[in-house]
Amino acid sequence: MLSLFNPTVAWITTRATLGRKRALLFAIPAVVLIVVTVALRASRPPSRPWPSHVLGTFGFSVLLPLTALIIGCSVLGAEIDDGSIIHLLATPVRRSSVIMTKFAVATVLTMIFAAVPELIAALISGGGDTAPVIKITPGSPPVVIPGTAVNSTDFAIGLFVGALVGAVIYNAIFVMVSAATTRAIAVGLLYVLVWEALLSNFVSGARLLSVSHYCLGIANGIAHDVSLGAGLTVLTSVVMGAVVTVAALALAVNLLSSFTLKGEPA
Repeated sequence: MLSLFNPTVAWITTRATLGRKRALLFAIPAVVLIVVTVALRASRPPSRPWPSHVLGTFGFSVLLPLTALIIGCSVLGAEIDDGSIIHLLATPVRRSSVIMTKFAVATVLTMIFAAVPELIAALISGGGDTAPVIKITPGSPPVVIPGTAVNSTDFAIGLFVGALVGAVIYNAIFVMVSAATTRAIAVGLLYVLVWEALLSNFVSGARLLSVSHYCLGIANGIAHDVSLGAGLTVLTSVVMGAVVTVAALALAVNLLSSFTLKGEPA
């Protein structure tokens, strides 16, 4: 494992990523999430159920991936854009070590700027509520069984763990995209808005390949809040999340291994 992580590359990557002006963008999704949570908390009476989908669907399919997109594309894509990647690749550092180190840095930063705010927002919310159940008995009118309150600690921990998992998977994908194209931000943004935010929430079959639903499945396994709208079980979420992460990182290593910098002919 030590051969796959290079402390020098990690330090340079962290300093360069946080030193750029785009680092200011990392905090924007977190601030939006917390402000919306505080506003909803202040405007809703205690008797009304907390809208779990705000921290679930919206948090995992929009705010978390957008943060991971900016960070994941910065750790490698920025060096490819300005040509400094050629100096790194000229050193005796394995391409797999470069990818894994940058992936680790991106993941940790995303956890700080996205998973921790998700935890803070969940704690502010005070927990969710399960959806009411309609019981239908032949010959009798439908009976609505009110939802029960979800334990606030389980709710917060569930969302936090789901966000941690999402940070890992999303960054594996975006680091791979950065190694594949110089238009990583545009491709990643299209993926987040079209696939994660739209199709995966309206097309049930797309959930099997949706990172946001991996996060929701794991979060719901701890929080037990059906209002989160998890479309996958915990086991499916863990297995598919691991497969996607490993496949994305393996492809990223392969792409970087074949990376060439085209220059003017002599």
